[in-house]
Amino acid sequence: QVQLVESGGGLVQAGGSLRVSCAASGRAFSSYTMAWFRQAPGKEREFVVGITWSAGNTYYAESVKGRFTISRDNAKNTVYLQMNSVKPEDTAVYYCAAVSLNSDYVPQLYYNYDYWGQGTQVTVSS
Repeated sequence: QVQLVESGGGLVQAGGSLRVSCAASGRAFSSYTMAWFRQAPGKEREFVVGITWSAGNTYYAESVKGRFTISRDNAKNTVYLQMNSVKPEDTAVYYCAAVSLNSDYVPQLYYNYDYWGQGTQVTVSS
């Protein structure tokens, strides 16, 4: 069982930067593949980026590639999402997700993940 708590969301101007964090509690965090999803009003939840348990592999959605960076600190049970050059279309609730997966594959579908945080709002003003 893993509990996930996101933090760090807020209001940022277009072109600016923001870092959101996801703190995990529970056992064996280092064995979980972690991901960030986001959901804007009236839209479906979409995959943003994921990172394997060893941090050996990452996968980014095309819409954020080159602007967002995911990282993890297994000693702190925390995964981070650094968002640079943000755009108004990045406005959404950002969710952290986890799945126990001994693989270098990063799932991109929400139903592949077993654990979810409550979400943190990120709003980008133009």
